[in-house]
Amino acid sequence: MSKKQPANAPAPAADVPTAALPGRLTAAAALTALEGLALAGLGLYMLFVGIAGDPDSPQQAETGGITLLALAALPLIAARGLRLGRRWSRGPALITQLMALPVAWTLYSTGGAMIAAAVALAVAAVAVVALLVNPTATEALGIGPGEQAR
Repeated sequence: MSKKQPANAPAPAADVPTAALPGRLTAAAALTALEGLALAGLGLYMLFVGIAGDPDSPQQAETGGITLLALAALPLIAARGLRLGRRWSRGPALITQLMALPVAWTLYSTGGAMIAAAVALAVAAVAVVALLVNPTATEALGIGPGEQAR
């Protein structure tokens, strides 16, 4: 027993057409969310080690964990905004990627097993930047030459 909406009724706000978003924007959102989840996971690990483990400095481990959890919020919020096609989300997503590049360089400079993590982070950051500056993605977010005249 479904009720039909009148033809002139506005569509509910919850029915955002995420399927209409270009694949580039969805991929950028997914990579940004993955980076945010990785930061949150590392933050939780550091917090756990600071509380239950035996680090050299429990206070430093706990502070680092809380800091990483707070920093994880930026890419996670940006990823959600990108997935919903929100115009404001492009800026925080790009800032996250620009902050990731020096981190990748630092990881690369330490050598050893961190080189693989550095390469993965750098590739993800460059890929997200390329996806977000693509004209298809900017138009889907409502950013572009036509929008500047308004």
